[in-house]
Amino acid sequence: MMMLITLGTHFPEVEIAEDEKPGAIDIHLELFKNKQVILYFIAMLCYVGTEQGIATWISQFLQTYHGLNPQTDGADTISYYWGLMTAGGVLGIVLLKLLDSRIILVAFTFLAMISLALGLYGNAEAAVIAFPLVGFFASVMYPIIFSLALNSVTEHHGSFAGIIVTGIVGGAIFPFIVGGIGDILGLKTGMSILFLSMGYILSIGFWAKPLVSNKRIFD
Repeated sequence: MMMLITLGTHFPEVEIAEDEKPGAIDIHLELFKNKQVILYFIAMLCYVGTEQGIATWISQFLQTYHGLNPQTDGADTISYYWGLMTAGGVLGIVLLKLLDSRIILVAFTFLAMISLALGLYGNAEAAVIAFPLVGFFASVMYPIIFSLALNSVTEHHGSFAGIIVTGIVGGAIFPFIVGGIGDILGLKTGMSILFLSMGYILSIGFWAKPLVSNKRIFD
């Protein structure tokens, strides 16, 4: 269905400006001298690592600590996690028309941290609700981090975008770290390290200085 829709859809020609094209290696090296580039690369590393670090271990956590069946209860909870992440993205689009993106990032990240705490340290009934809520509140992180990053530099946006996207490698690193710590100290402790990555994302709302803020209805 996706292939048929794509084939039947007319996309207008897009001219990519020089500033939007990926640059040579020397441009990437130059960007890495900019502290903002490093900070936002780490931010994307933390976001994708958090997203996958939770999704990967939800089912195992529910089985280990609450005795829930991973093939039914665990699978349902994970599906709600991704489903609410989609729903949260829709709400995020609306809120970005009303509020500064940094305010939304701080508020949603704080609520995601509360939800994660309830999922990790609450009872079974709380966990199956709280873990999906983490996905709901985490939904705005990726687009806001990406937009704030690109709005923090005046040139070489194409190369910078490539560097940021490379941060998705965090999705392979963080679940591994969570599992490693979980083998030694317990999965609850392993998943608790995600509060550190979420804390870093929360901090972005305070130190980000975008050159262009998101346009709002009441501006």
